[in-house]
This record gives sequence, C-alpha cells and structure tokens, in this order.
Amino acid sequence: MTLKLEGNNILVDVPQVVCLPSLKTLQLLRVTYLNEDSLRLLLSSCPVLEDLCIKLERDDNKSVIVVNVPSLQRLTLLIGSGCSSDGYSIVSPCLKYLKIVDYRCMPSYLIEPMPKLEEADIEVRKGIEKILESITSVRRLSLRSWFSSAEESVYRAGIVFSQLEHLMLCIHSKYWSKLLIWLLRNSPKLRVLNVYVIRGSLEYDPVDWKNIESSIPECFLRSLETFEFEGMGTQEERDFWRIFFKHASCLKSTSINGHATQFGV
Repeated sequence: MTLKLEGNNILVDVPQVVCLPSLKTLQLLRVTYLNEDSLRLLLSSCPVLEDLCIKLERDDNKSVIVVNVPSLQRLTLLIGSGCSSDGYSIVSPCLKYLKIVDYRCMPSYLIEPMPKLEEADIEVRKGIEKILESITSVRRLSLRSWFSSAEESVYRAGIVFSQLEHLMLCIHSKYWSKLLIWLLRNSPKLRVLNVYVIRGSLEYDPVDWKNIESSIPECFLRSLETFEFEGMGTQEERDFWRIFFKHASCLKSTSINGHATQFGV
C-alpha cells in the first residue's frame, strides 16, 4: 500500500506490463528515471493511488513531469532550482490537497482545474497565475511568492476564489499590496487573513487607494473575522492598514507584529 524510493542511485525502470493494485501512497524522492515514459508507466500502474510526492533536484532525466492520475487526492511536488525538467503537467481532478515548491525562474505549467481541491500550499518564483487559475475552488490557500510588477497577467479578470476562507500570503516583493488587494477582491467568503511581508520598499509604486476605497472587497464588509500582519512598518503597509481598519466591519481578532508595531495606524 505504501512505496518509497529515495536517492539518485535508484533508477526507475518500469516494465510495459506492471500493476500495483493496492498502492495508495507513493514517494519518489531524488530518483533517476530511465526515460521520459518511466513516470507515466509507473503512475498508470497504480489504479487506486491517493497520495503522491515527487522531489526533483538535478540529473533526474526528465524534461516534463506528467501527473495524470484520476484517483489522486494528495499531490506534493518539490522542485529544486537545479532540476533539469522544463515544467510539469497535472491532470488530477479529484485532488483535495496540492503542494508545489518550485525554485526555478522559468518553469512552464499545464494544470487542469481541480474542482474538489480543499487546501493548497504554493511556493513559486514565477508563473503563479497559471497555478491560481486552476485552484479557484480551494478553501485554504498558503501562497509564498517572489512577485514583480511585470507579472500583470496575475490580475486577469475571471479568477474568483469563491470558496476561499483562509489565506496565508508570504511575499518577497515591494509590490505585495497589489497582489493582496487583487486576492481580497476575488475572495468574497474570506474569514482568516495572514500576511507576511518579507521584503517591502520604503519607496513603493503609489497605489490608487481612492480607487480601492470606491470598490472595497466584499469580504471586508461581510466575512473577514481574523487578521494577522507581520511586516516592516513601511508607508505602503500603513496605507493598507488605514483602508483595512476603516472598512473591515466583521473583525473579531487582529494582530500586527514585528517592526510594524512601532508605527501608528
């Protein structure tokens, strides 16, 4: 029912005819694949697989990671910056939990929608819009990203997180407020918000706060109950706090920690 293969000295060589009818948990950690078809053959031989973890670092002999498993409920992809793979394709409509950690700068993604997804933990450097548009049914989202103003495609209309209740945003960027406001406007049922700003800017691109006040996120007025913020106390953060506390009418618990505590709101 459980199989774990770990180490670069393990060569995954899968016969054309093989069946693992009882396997539910599979871990492939830093292994080497014989060829491009090895992973597909292995996964196709697991008709009841529910939990899959793949960790890639380098010299894995894979150009594209393809995960096409109808029965899969939990998927973890851990991809190091030295991984030789160009990207990955995920077709697993029954997923309930998804974790992606990808430190590469230019990966490519092809991810089919996951209508049953309940929780996602995403940590990527580039291309978050491709992931976000596939996980709109998620209820709990942990998002860690290195974000730049050039990634305007992330603000694309039509991406609505209609079931999202808990958002943890940890961002390494001076453009954090643009991404946060976009997420809030498209999360009408959000109840818990945790924000961690790792690298802000003392001179940030001005945000049109008047425009934001003319279109306050629905969750501010109807659902948001818990707010935690940890940052550097920059002007951008203080501007956001003023808008937030002015309109968040359902708050029950609030915490502002770190350097930010020395500044008034």
